[in-house]
Amino acid sequence: MDWPGEVHEASFIRRYKRFFAEFHDADGAVITAHCPNTGSMATCYREAARCLVTYHDDPKRKLAYSWQAIHMPDGWTGINTGLANRLVQEAIENGTITELQDYPTLKREQRYGENSRIDLLLRAPDRADCYVEVKNVTLLLEPGLAGFPDAVTKRGTKHVRELAAQQRAGDRAVLFFCVQRASITRVTVAEQFDPEYAACLREAAAQGVEVLAYRAEFDARGVRLTTALPVDLSP
Repeated sequence: MDWPGEVHEASFIRRYKRFFAEFHDADGAVITAHCPNTGSMATCYREAARCLVTYHDDPKRKLAYSWQAIHMPDGWTGINTGLANRLVQEAIENGTITELQDYPTLKREQRYGENSRIDLLLRAPDRADCYVEVKNVTLLLEPGLAGFPDAVTKRGTKHVRELAAQQRAGDRAVLFFCVQRASITRVTVAEQFDPEYAACLREAAAQGVEVLAYRAEFDARGVRLTTALPVDLSP
């Protein structure tokens, strides 16, 4: 997918109030951008790091710039969690995600569970429905190893339980880790950040919930999922 807007390079200064970030632009002026990430963004900061921000000429926006990616010592990391669902959908539709092919119907944000919406619902006339919950992953635990979550996530635990319920009802249930960190070669559950989530995910996987992970690649034009990664849920 192309970056959603005109791309500019900038130098990171700080993130504040969760949704705001400041940068130096190419001329040294300070610009404020929207930070499209509500998480802790642990391991995703570095003073003066190169960043990609997009410019949006829309008078209805409060901020003209949005922060898209940061270049950490291990390479590019995408910080826009809002792109994860679109990246996964694109990779399904272009055949990259081989595990999720042969579903002619794809719907987004369908109601299910207990007042929840599934990120992607895949349907085929001769197969069980496939419920896909997408999680954006950027937490670097050690070289090459990413983990999820990066903080306690009651919402994430609820989603895992709802996926398990769909699987028990006879549907296919998939937890999909969209890894927006170019250096990652494997993924695990970050038990040290949320033991309850880790236990819930291991139980769901043992019951048949599938856990998939694919890594994104970045350049000045855009970002795309390209590579399947192994997922290790062992304690």
